[in-house]
Amino acid sequence: MRLATWNVNGLRARLDYIDLWLQDRQPDIVGLQELKTPDDVFPHEHFEALGYQALVHGQKSWNGVAILAKHPMTLKQQGLQDQEDFGARLITAEVTTPEGTVFDFTTVYCPNGKTLEHADFGRKLEWYKSLNAYWQQNAVAKHLICGDFNIVPEAIDGWRGEKGEGTIFYTKEERQHLQDFVDLGLTDLFRNRYPDRQEFSWWDYRGGAFHRKHGLRIDFLLATQPLVDATTEVIIDRDYRRKIEDLTASDHAPVFADLNI
Repeated sequence: MRLATWNVNGLRARLDYIDLWLQDRQPDIVGLQELKTPDDVFPHEHFEALGYQALVHGQKSWNGVAILAKHPMTLKQQGLQDQEDFGARLITAEVTTPEGTVFDFTTVYCPNGKTLEHADFGRKLEWYKSLNAYWQQNAVAKHLICGDFNIVPEAIDGWRGEKGEGTIFYTKEERQHLQDFVDLGLTDLFRNRYPDRQEFSWWDYRGGAFHRKHGLRIDFLLATQPLVDATTEVIIDRDYRRKIEDLTASDHAPVFADLNI
């Protein structure tokens, strides 16, 4: 079973590129973020032709999340309580595998925060508190949450290393809120498998950041222990951060994990 996350940075602008990746990598379930697409124009039939059912929590011009799945799934949650004025940022489905395994799959597009001085920074921390509360109220044994978390967990996860400390994405406050969430029984699948490997999932379009290796690892697959135990590989798919056939990539790379479930 291949589970994936990808901030596509505009679904309609990236549709042909997404098709290439889906056909090449053949994920079973994908969490997509930053759709910038309202529900009523989401291309359900397009993805159905590729073998995927879609559940969507969209929004015009900004934010938006979706789950694509080859297997039966039912909607469990759209959005966070008291946080919908901050945009469409969370969706959860219950998925049933062909072998009969049932688990929850959540994808999130966590707030950016903009700058330490901006009002959105405080709202970002409050959003994380709401995410924490949602998780505690909806605990299940098998649950994977993935997405763009907009926080650099450790110095190894950012190209600036310790020089980034105290700046947006690297602050103690952000990291503590992320750690408080992870401490609810979750494991970062990539870091668990590769404790010392420096790889990034996001690179700014500007300044040749991708080729200069000036990136951040802010896109995660976090899972409860039964899914951690079933994980056999985790890949940050840098090949799909490059231009392909004149199609422009997102500024994020897809991240996927293979699990025996």
